[in-house]
This record gives sequence, C-alpha cells and structure tokens, in this order.
Amino acid sequence: MTAAIAPTILLGLGTGLALIVAIGAQNAFVLRQGIRGEHVGVVVLICAVSDAVLIAAGIAGIGALIEAAPVVVDVIRLGGAAFLLAYAVFAARRAIRPGALIASENRRAGGLASAAATALALTWLNPHVYLDTVLLLGSIANTQGPELRWYFGVGAVLGSIAWFAALGFGARLLRPFFARPASWRILDGLIAVVMLVLGLRMAFGF
Repeated sequence: MTAAIAPTILLGLGTGLALIVAIGAQNAFVLRQGIRGEHVGVVVLICAVSDAVLIAAGIAGIGALIEAAPVVVDVIRLGGAAFLLAYAVFAARRAIRPGALIASENRRAGGLASAAATALALTWLNPHVYLDTVLLLGSIANTQGPELRWYFGVGAVLGSIAWFAALGFGARLLRPFFARPASWRILDGLIAVVMLVLGLRMAFGF
C-alpha cells in the first residue's frame, strides 16, 4: 500500500486539475481579482477551502447519495444549466461592451465583504461544482479503495490550492495585457462560448 500512496496522490492531483483548470465563473472572478490586486488572498483561500470541503464530502459518500437520488441530480442538472446559460449571457454582454481594467494606484478598490460574498456565491451556488467536485471526484476517489481514497483526495486538494494560488497571485503578470479593452473582449467572449456549450450540454443531458 505504501508504494501506491504517491501514485494515488498524483492521480488525485491530475484529476483535480483536469476538472478545475477550465474557464468558468469562479476562475474568471479569481483572475479578475488577481489582475485588480484586490483581496486576492481571501478569494484564493475561500475557493481552495470550499473545494477541500466539497472534495471531502464526495469522498465521504455524499456523491453516492446524490447519485442515488435521480430527482436531486435532475434538479442540479437543470439548475446548473440555467446558471451557466445566464452567465454566458452576461459574459457575452461584457464582450460586446468591454472595459479596460487599469491597475493604477488611484483606482477605487472593491470591498472585502463584497469580494468574499461573490467568491462564496460563485462556488456554492454553482450546481456544476456538485456534479464535478462532489459526484465525479468522489466517485473516482472511491474506486481507489477505502485505504487510498483519502490520499487521492489529498492530491485533488493540493491541485486546487496550487491552481487558485497560481491564478490569483500570478494574474498580476497579465495587468499590462488586460489594460486594453480588446483583451477583456477576448476573455469574456471565450467565457461566453464555453458557458453556452456547457449549459446546453447540461440542459439536454449529453
């Protein structure tokens, strides 16, 4: 078993990153906060801790409970589709009417409470996170067996921490690029397309 611990942790790390490294509402918000340089540590902490809680819940069997209740799965699927399609519309509107984000010293920073509330909402009110993080990751973790499943979870949590930290704190390197409105148009346009595709796939169950 000892020899299998490291590969299991790496598997969890890779699987977690594969699911989390995708353009979505949460990642876009972390990126935006990082570019602004506003409350980045708090936002990264909220996202990483939330992911850890959701991963642990999935491994503990909450994912199996969700899977055993088809009605809950349908509600999550339809709610998730509505969430993603709505976000696609908002992202598309931002792409049509982009705005530059100038990282200047005299800009007005957003409030800490507002940033924390937005990070919590984009994490916990996104039904897609329950399908990916709780159900899918939990199911994969439990295929590793009762002794190794938590090591898989450790890897997934490490992947989450690494990703959000890199995205939030590394975003400052992109400030010159995102000072141009066209750069936000590209980002928001890509987000709109991805959210639209994911929302339609979830709505129609394929």
